[in-house]
Amino acid sequence: MQSKMTKIGVFYDGNYFLHVSNYYNYDHPRQRRLSITGLHKFIKQEVADREKSSPDLCQIVDAHYFRGRLSAQEAHQRGAVLYWDRVFDDILMSAGVTTHYLPLKNTNGRREEKGIDVWLALEAYENAVYKHFDVLVLIASDGDFLPLVRKLNTIGTRVMILSWDFEFTNDMGKMMVTRTSQDLLEEASYPVPMHEIIDNRLRRNDPLITNIFVPGESKRRNHPIFETEESDDLEPRAEEYDGDVGEVHSSEILSLKNGYGFIKFPPNNLFFHYTSVKELDFNDLLVGDKVEFTLDKNEDKQFIATNVQLIEAEDAAALLEEE
Repeated sequence: MQSKMTKIGVFYDGNYFLHVSNYYNYDHPRQRRLSITGLHKFIKQEVADREKSSPDLCQIVDAHYFRGRLSAQEAHQRGAVLYWDRVFDDILMSAGVTTHYLPLKNTNGRREEKGIDVWLALEAYENAVYKHFDVLVLIASDGDFLPLVRKLNTIGTRVMILSWDFEFTNDMGKMMVTRTSQDLLEEASYPVPMHEIIDNRLRRNDPLITNIFVPGESKRRNHPIFETEESDDLEPRAEEYDGDVGEVHSSEILSLKNGYGFIKFPPNNLFFHYTSVKELDFNDLLVGDKVEFTLDKNEDKQFIATNVQLIEAEDAAALLEEE
């Protein structure tokens, strides 16, 4: 067993982390979000096991979180979004995680995340060189990080990939699949299949596993997205919509709850799932937001909304004039 310190660096692809956390919160039996501190404890133990060392000698000396997000001005205009951003920042800071944010870029009035993956790769490599990480833990799934992993291998830094592979049928009847790049896993020194570990029945009550999730009530009940009263009027009805699959439309959000919502679209209301929200986290949406979406159908041939994107203020004003 090793007797020297093993230095660990942890790097989060924020959008991927939120995607996985949403899955466990809304679609997995755990019904809990991922815990940063619990995940770090798991990482220390996993590194100790792989490096044949003691968890006390495996320390996370650096951790970084990367994500595109709304500007402060935009978030301030959206009720509690700025507050919840600050809450999550506090969680990250208390866990010793350095945050890296870029404002979502506006392209033709639509928000897009640009440059985050490149920034993550550059920071990860630079920190590995100057801080001499023994193990760099990457929480990401994109094959675009393959060059980073190969570069880290050349300097002798072992790479641990926390991977999640899962699939589920969402409330629209659509099969959703998440897979980690196989090339990325093959280049890593320590690929860790988190989905298998979490769902292992023998470890169901293992404190190391249960602590990966936020304890207690998982839903943010005091967030505005949970304040909308339920109404039968929000449910889609049998009448046909005036449109075809693939058409792009604009309207406003009528209801949001527990990972799904409804969009105003006469004569009925269109259902959408959190996995259909693009370039924004579902929890950043508010009732009344103007959104653009694509008409689609679920397996029951009912019309639904996909590719839901928040519309810029200028476009929203134009939409109101049209109405």
